[in-house]
Amino acid sequence: MTNGDTPKAVSRRAFIKGVIAGGAAVASANYLFRASTFLGQSPGAGLGERLIALNVNGQQRRVDVMKQETLAWTLRYKLGLTGTKLGCDRAECGSCTVLVDDVPLYSCSILTHTVRNKKILTIEGLAAADGTLHPVQQGIIDEQGFQCAFCMSGFIMSTVGFLKANPNPTRAELAYGISGNLCRWQDYDKILTSMMRGAENMRRGNGV
Repeated sequence: MTNGDTPKAVSRRAFIKGVIAGGAAVASANYLFRASTFLGQSPGAGLGERLIALNVNGQQRRVDVMKQETLAWTLRYKLGLTGTKLGCDRAECGSCTVLVDDVPLYSCSILTHTVRNKKILTIEGLAAADGTLHPVQQGIIDEQGFQCAFCMSGFIMSTVGFLKANPNPTRAELAYGISGNLCRWQDYDKILTSMMRGAENMRRGNGV
């Protein structure tokens, strides 16, 4: 082997490293391109952003928000509140449900700029400061209500919002009240049992 030769093992290792690094760079660039396209923004262009204040889970949060940006996007990718899930991203599955002034809404279909003067509550804001779970969350623990649990936060937020208006629902009333949420496993009977237990927990906590 001459001085100009490279061992095959070394060259193969370098080649593999190069492929991995190149693939990661391409994947990252593709993600950024898709994200900017989704928001109607040209890649690399920072136009249209504005610093606004949002009341999220009882705290004022300052965040740069584009005029066409959805609340779900802001919560997940700007504020790091990933408990709000993005499922269908077109207001059909309910996974992104949050409370806006105590009303359950699909955050994927709300422009962030429209809720600047409202109170936003996400799944991260339900538990007490000492870590005590919300009664509806505890109901899920009691009844083991979900399988993959991707849709869980949306069901919880919808239930909490519904119970604010009707704290003592029948099973049929609660089923109707949270019917805008979908479970990919179609485990609705178990989910509804958990939500009813959550309603019972709330009534007990309120002395009802």
